[in-house]
Amino acid sequence: MTQCMKDQLAPLLIKALALLPLGLLRGMGDLIGRLLWWGKGRSARVTRINIAHCFPELSPVEQRQLAIHSLQETAKTAMEAGAIWRHSWPWLERRILAREGEDILRNKLAQGQGVLVLAPHHGNWEVVAPYLASLAHLTAMYQPLKTQAMDDLVLSGRSKLNITMAPTNRKGVMMLFKALQGGTIVGVLPDQVPERDAGSEIAPFFGQPAVTMTLIHGLIQRTGCAVCSCYAERVSGGFKMVVMEADPAIYSDNQVQSVAGLNASVEACVRRVPAQYQWEYKRFGRLPAHLRNPYKSGDNKN
Repeated sequence: MTQCMKDQLAPLLIKALALLPLGLLRGMGDLIGRLLWWGKGRSARVTRINIAHCFPELSPVEQRQLAIHSLQETAKTAMEAGAIWRHSWPWLERRILAREGEDILRNKLAQGQGVLVLAPHHGNWEVVAPYLASLAHLTAMYQPLKTQAMDDLVLSGRSKLNITMAPTNRKGVMMLFKALQGGTIVGVLPDQVPERDAGSEIAPFFGQPAVTMTLIHGLIQRTGCAVCSCYAERVSGGFKMVVMEADPAIYSDNQVQSVAGLNASVEACVRRVPAQYQWEYKRFGRLPAHLRNPYKSGDNKN
């Protein structure tokens, strides 16, 4: 099968999956996650390394169980994505079965200041954007995909309701500033590993050095916005939305302290439901030469 055919078939498959019940999609995710573990490929390897580094207090058996569960949860997120992109907000709202801490976000919005929401790769992060947009206008950054058909599908799915997508360039950053100054919501995936020349600091994440973006520190310092964290925990039959206060250090004028507060904010979310974090992402990659790269092997491209 040619790459072109694969690129065209992927959107069709996602649209087909979107027609299936949520429970069936999750069952498929369970199976795929276990197959990923048995296959001993890159995802399983990176997940195992990350969990061993971040949870050294767990026994080897417990680390293995957490790794398998994590791969299953990530696979569920992938299976659910099409349904979330293709369905309306009322459909998704009926599947939000609980809301914790929503008053935190509402109170910050009521103060008339912009709110920067940290939405880590935790739970199903595709649910977070439409949820936030149901409370106030949302601006979020978007990195275009290489395949045009997939890019069209994902962008249309994420741009509905009350959402503006900002490009990952200087223009997009200015859109974020403007949105915060206008008293609305800006959503950021805070646990992506930036390029070394794209504004970063090294700060601890689960006690391990991690290259971390400084964009959020800049947004806070220039706009005086409020900050909180949000994720969609996968629960039986749907989702539970959780909003948490950010670590106070994130407001520090000192960039190093602020970035450490950012990672602490993400870690606080992850520790609530560790298996639902995307552990197969190389969070500890792109470290400078004097720090040990835990993924050092032939498949490491960071």
